[in-house]
Amino acid sequence: MEDGELLVRRGGEGPALLLIAGGTGSGDAYRALAKQLYAEYTVITYDRRGHFGSTDTTTGPVPVSLQADDALAVLDHAAGGPAQVFGSSAGALIGLDLVARHPDRVTTLVAHEPPAVHLMPDAGGWLEAAAEQVRLARSGELMAAVTRFADAIAGAALPNLPNLRLPHEAEWIRLFDRELTEFFDYLPDLRALRKAPTEIFPVAGEGSRGRYHYQPAKILALELGLPFTELPGSHLAPQRNPAKFAAALKDLLNPEL
Repeated sequence: MEDGELLVRRGGEGPALLLIAGGTGSGDAYRALAKQLYAEYTVITYDRRGHFGSTDTTTGPVPVSLQADDALAVLDHAAGGPAQVFGSSAGALIGLDLVARHPDRVTTLVAHEPPAVHLMPDAGGWLEAAAEQVRLARSGELMAAVTRFADAIAGAALPNLPNLRLPHEAEWIRLFDRELTEFFDYLPDLRALRKAPTEIFPVAGEGSRGRYHYQPAKILALELGLPFTELPGSHLAPQRNPAKFAAALKDLLNPEL
């Protein structure tokens, strides 16, 4: 792409399966999950633009549509045709935008806990919380921003240690400064998703019930007239329990196996 380069990884054998990262955008966050899928799929991961091994020469906010363009570029480069896609958290939003605008490129999308808070009746409070996290990060209180961000996510709260050092500070700064507002402001194109031939699975972890990242998947399923599925674990299950999560994901993608 003209405004940067994406670090792409590919492994395994079988039909193409693209995994889109949320959080701070590391494709390696799915390393353990990918290994569980290699026997059945050619698994493709990448670092989101500007994170870790990927570069970005743009400035200002990074819209979800641009992130989806990147995912499409990865498919063009590594898949060679339509593919199945899994995205978690912000990665699920990117997957939804990819399907809405390029439905012919995605045969199946599993959207795991997309934080599409605009679908929720209490969206205002969550938008204010995100805005406060951005304000804290931009004013030099990055740890406070990350702590609030993590506390809201099931199973992600940081330990209460006085000298806790935050790893990957540059990635967190980019998330808050250029991406978080764009993710929280994003409303999936429900009309386009209803018309898409892509098989869409809105899913959330059983351990995430009652959290803001659980409800949007249920509402999305209702809006699209699709079943809602609970998967094992909570928000970080793809990283924390990859074997169990991979088994459930394979059941969705290939129920006949």
